[in-house]
Formats: sequence, C-alpha cells, structure tokens
Amino acid sequence: MPTPHDNNNLLFFDDFTSNELDRSKWNVEITGGIMNDEQQAYIDSPETIYLQQEYDSAHGVLVIHPRYRKGYITPQGNSFDFVSGRINTRAKFEFTHGSVAARIRLPVGAGLWPAFWTMGAEGRWPACGEMDIMECVGEQDWTGVAVHGPGYSGETPLVNKKYFPQPIDVTQWHIYSLDWTSNDLLFEIDGELVYRVTRPMVEFYGKWVFDGSNYLIFDFALGGTYPFKTSGLASPYYGLPEATVQAIRRDEVKLLVDWVKVARL
Repeated sequence: MPTPHDNNNLLFFDDFTSNELDRSKWNVEITGGIMNDEQQAYIDSPETIYLQQEYDSAHGVLVIHPRYRKGYITPQGNSFDFVSGRINTRAKFEFTHGSVAARIRLPVGAGLWPAFWTMGAEGRWPACGEMDIMECVGEQDWTGVAVHGPGYSGETPLVNKKYFPQPIDVTQWHIYSLDWTSNDLLFEIDGELVYRVTRPMVEFYGKWVFDGSNYLIFDFALGGTYPFKTSGLASPYYGLPEATVQAIRRDEVKLLVDWVKVARL
C-alpha cells in the first residue's frame, strides 16, 4: 500500500498516531438539535472519541465509540440513552476541489449509522452542499455515497450503493475516496469507481453548489430515519433494534479510521 502522506500535492493529513486528537485540526461537536430522529447525543469525551495505537494493520487509529448511557441529559435539557462522537475541520481546514480519502473499518449492526463526508462552509443546508463519501447503516455487504444540495436534498436522487462480493465486507479495511472537480464528483472504494456525478446531472435537479469551501466530517449516529427505512425496525429505539443495543452495551461497536488525507488533483 502506498504511504498516504507521500504526496507533494498534499493539503491535509492525519494518521492519528499521537496520544490524543489533534485539536488544531479537529473540532469536536456537542449536540445541539438532533436531525433525522437519531437516538444519540454527541459529546466531547474520551469515552466516545479517542486514539488507539498499533491497531491491526494500522499504526494508530481514530476511534469513535458509541456508548449506552441511559438518561444522559444534554446542555439543552434533552434526554438520550446513547452518546457518541462527531468531529469536523470547519475553520481549521477547508478546501475547494481535490482528492479526499480515508482508510476506514466499520462495524455491523442494524441501526448503526457511521459516515465520512464533507459539508459546504458557507450558507445553510442544503444550499451549502453536502458530499457523502461513505455512509453505512450497519449492513455487512454495502456502503453508500450521496450528494445533497438545493433541489436534491434528503431523499436525493443522486445516490448509489457499493455491494461487496463475498467474502469482502464492511468490517475489513477499505479506502473510501472522492475526486472533486468543477465538473464532476468521482466516488471510489479501494480505487474502484462506485459513482460518477456530473454537473449536468446535478443541474437537472437544482444548482451546482460544489465550487466553494468544504470541511471534513466523521460521525457515528445511532438509529434514525435512514436506518429505519432500511430495516423497518423501530423497537426498542427508532431504527435501532435490541440486538444492536446490546452490542453497544457490550462496547463492541466502534468506527475506526487509520488515516485521512486531502490532496490537489
């Protein structure tokens, strides 16, 4: 495997080999309003976001680790039974066009909703634009990509899935990437093209909003609309069945990121 930082065009790189998250690169989000009927509160805690050294084939990993914390009260006074993590690079690293990639391992379990994506830095959603490089709802054999913007948000028509052939699945290391230009978005997994979104495809539905600054996001949501639509499971939590709740309670559910980079094309 090529060393991910061996690139003269590199704009951003983190391989998570320090003792703790680099706050000069990353913001840790704390829950305000919850979207999509998700069941977790995002907190800033070493319980939910930490670095682990020498994990499997990685020299260091970012771990986003959801936890069962019944009756957790947010600063807004809302109660949740789960806490999790979400980090972003807003105002610390933003970029326009380029190649974005991360090496990631995912857990399996209905209702789990980890994601790696970018968000436009200017304006409100969906006018700011969103590019989902990896989105998973806990199923073993596929991950999804999507593009959101004005006229094509939420139930966006610009979406696709990659189904892995057996014995490959989401629990193995994969490199999820996006090549972003002023005319198209090329989503790849392990170097294989999964979905191409062109400017005319976008402009059929609405305005192309992908020429401004974007920032990176990793998060791990639990339950909510998208997992429910996939599994139909609404008990004991919306989109989050009992088997997954028990896996979270056993501390078995983790999102692992070996490295992430952004480079000029």
